[in-house]
Amino acid sequence: MATHRKKRHSLGILLRLLLLAAACFLFLVWSNVSLQTTPFDPVFTDLPAGFDGCQIVVLSDLHGGEFGEENKRLFRAVEKAEPDYIFYLGDLEDRYRGPTEGFAESVAAGLSAIAPTYYVTGNHEWGIGDVPALKDRLRAGGVTVLENTFLPLERNGDTIILAGIDDPNGHADQKTPETVASEIYAAHGDPFWILLAHRNDRFATQYSNLGADLVFSGHGHGGMIRLPFTDGLISTDRTLFPSYTSGLYEENGSCLFASRGLGNSGPSFRLFNRPEVAVVTLHKG
Repeated sequence: MATHRKKRHSLGILLRLLLLAAACFLFLVWSNVSLQTTPFDPVFTDLPAGFDGCQIVVLSDLHGGEFGEENKRLFRAVEKAEPDYIFYLGDLEDRYRGPTEGFAESVAAGLSAIAPTYYVTGNHEWGIGDVPALKDRLRAGGVTVLENTFLPLERNGDTIILAGIDDPNGHADQKTPETVASEIYAAHGDPFWILLAHRNDRFATQYSNLGADLVFSGHGHGGMIRLPFTDGLISTDRTLFPSYTSGLYEENGSCLFASRGLGNSGPSFRLFNRPEVAVVTLHKG
């Protein structure tokens, strides 16, 4: 009898361990496929009044992934946010998986049908190559591609400047961010301006010194695994405890919004860090 009780006890422990393992696996899957819409509300004293309450959906780092058939779940989440603008911050495709035919065109058409959409490249687009052709396909889908340039945005009678720079992995003779900033000041004096720049890890040392009021970046994937009292566990270049990976930061008088992004590159995964559709609402202080 004692032997039978020991066997039943061992089977019970094994069953509980299997159930725990299954629950952990399902949670890991859910953490990587379940979209999370997160609101952010930065305040700026010099924001033109016409942009008070302007809603921007910020997306980044899809890496060729899909949320629902042809990203229909993603488009529904973006549409529900009712954005004035959509900013896409690079790494639309993944250099380890390679591009899928029609993928970029589908994303471009789906987003631009919701709101004016602006795009800058990430490092993976340049790793894949043939970036000019990708940009042409995105433009054909209704997306405005910013490549080391800037343009005015108008809302309720006021104007701000939106600039976007190609990823540093781009061609060697591209304009520097400093040159783009100088051109903005030469053309517009001292405007309220926003910079789209893929790499979050360049904010503190470079992008925050350009004078932009607000910088939007991706690249950091939220630190991949988010633990209490950390800003993520590991960076995309495999260093521990990175910063500037999620949400709002300030350095040198410039504000950064860092997107946690949507997808994963290669064999990486997310934990306590769901794919993010960020809704950044600008407020005048």
